[in-house]
Amino acid sequence: MIETSFTPRVFSGIQPSGNLHLGNYLGALKRFADWQERGTETIYCMVDLHAITVWQDPADLRRATRELCAGFIASGIDPEKSILINQSQVPEHAQLAWVFNCVARMGWMGRMTQWKDKTAGKNAEAASLGLFAYPSLMAADILVYHATHVPVGEDQKQHLELTRDIATKFNHDYGVDFFPLTEPVIEGAATRVMSLRDGSKKMSKSDPSDASRINLTDDADTIAKKIRKAKTDPEPLPSEAKGLEDRPEARNLVNIFAALNNQTVDQVLADFGGRPFSEFKPALADLAVAQLSPVSTEMSRLMDNQDEIDRILTRGAERAREITAPILKKTYEIVGMVGPVEL
Repeated sequence: MIETSFTPRVFSGIQPSGNLHLGNYLGALKRFADWQERGTETIYCMVDLHAITVWQDPADLRRATRELCAGFIASGIDPEKSILINQSQVPEHAQLAWVFNCVARMGWMGRMTQWKDKTAGKNAEAASLGLFAYPSLMAADILVYHATHVPVGEDQKQHLELTRDIATKFNHDYGVDFFPLTEPVIEGAATRVMSLRDGSKKMSKSDPSDASRINLTDDADTIAKKIRKAKTDPEPLPSEAKGLEDRPEARNLVNIFAALNNQTVDQVLADFGGRPFSEFKPALADLAVAQLSPVSTEMSRLMDNQDEIDRILTRGAERAREITAPILKKTYEIVGMVGPVEL
């Protein structure tokens, strides 16, 4: 069998759960914008079908989806350079997911860490079938574009491994080399941003303390205030990264500075090593305000012009289907479906 050469293509998605924060920006949105400028085709998605694996208030879901779209654009995603889509507007995602449901094995799904975490101590039989099959839909999201690379956080790496397993089994079962073995891309100083109040916990919108996170809707004064009050320790910053071991709050703030300023941790410590947090925090606050205030302003503008958001998503879906419809059509032919597939 001749090995297929796939066009380099990047895909990634975020659930529209509302309240975007610094962790979303550094862990995903900023990295997505960086990928857009590398010359590889990029497709970014608001995965609302994933969101409804648990119950969502319909009005909140619509608002959160548009807010996420605004966050993408405000963070540097250009809808002309990238394809920006809402998952449910591209039906091939769900159609390919059903095919993959018939390829994937129950045991694979049951071993997924996120399934175990979300049902731990609960009645798993009361969880939705969609939540159990979530990774199969994620595989379809990626492979319906023949995406070759997916920027992800560490917590999604297992799902990417499952995507590769599904592609491998499909190709083997049908004697084809049709779906690529997508590569996860985990990079950057702050792929996992921690709470400003507890460096051992991931920054989260669900934390009851608003001071634990920087929201992308925070104004400049709020951003600066939260950084000034961020938890630290009494020691000065070390001169090398090894000195940040067992200092989670210090490590988190240095990681944030590095990611915002496109530096390595070692470069940051070369500038600030030996200096107290009373000098480092003001510099971090100034940097965060400079980077994030324009994001907040543009998000606000877009949310006041929701027709513009809807037009962008409609156009994105049209562009996406130029890719997904032929791939789904060929998938159906491989599987043995009879009859034309509407493009």
